[in-house]
Amino acid sequence: MKQNIDTILFDLDGTLVNTYELILQSFLYTFHQFGFDELKREDCYKFIGPTLLESFSSVAPDKAEEMIHYYRTFNKKHHDKLVREFPGVLETIDTLSRQGYKLGVVSTKVREMVFKALDKTNLTPYFPVVITLDEVEKAKPDPEPLNKAMHLLGAKPESTLMVGDSYHDILGAKNSGTGSVGVAWTIQGTDYLKKYNPDFLINDMRELLAIVGVK
Repeated sequence: MKQNIDTILFDLDGTLVNTYELILQSFLYTFHQFGFDELKREDCYKFIGPTLLESFSSVAPDKAEEMIHYYRTFNKKHHDKLVREFPGVLETIDTLSRQGYKLGVVSTKVREMVFKALDKTNLTPYFPVVITLDEVEKAKPDPEPLNKAMHLLGAKPESTLMVGDSYHDILGAKNSGTGSVGVAWTIQGTDYLKKYNPDFLINDMRELLAIVGVK
């Protein structure tokens, strides 16, 4: 596996920050507004990871843009009430930062909402590079977002890890040549992530320290 890791890229939702409840409520509210009440909570799990355009287009291609507007309005209104970081995240990120690791966020969300979550959880100062949907032509699992983050951080794929909760993160890592770390707290379950063969699977963010050799 990858040796001498000096750069770590993180997905945001479901990885650093617990936005699952916010995301699920936002989807259910939006589907209700458009008459898709047959879609239940568990049906929305598959929409965590893809872009909103991909998700809504799979349900109603002709209404996708309008549905995105409803989703984002609800999401923004209820954001701060429902968002918090996962256990061990702030401690781990702080340790990695103090040890000199180059850190970045690579998300499929728009920039405004990414920074809203980072600010809410006091994580913003740790990430000099944040790549969102607004900075790229193609989202994960296309390699463009990871490649852009590595370029800005002065990092090489062979010394970089991508940490995430969905197949977009694991395949994005494979497509860009980095190592991959899946997080077992993914709402879709560890069996789902194992299908994509991440290099590592962690049950707590603090386990990442041992992977990169921090004592």
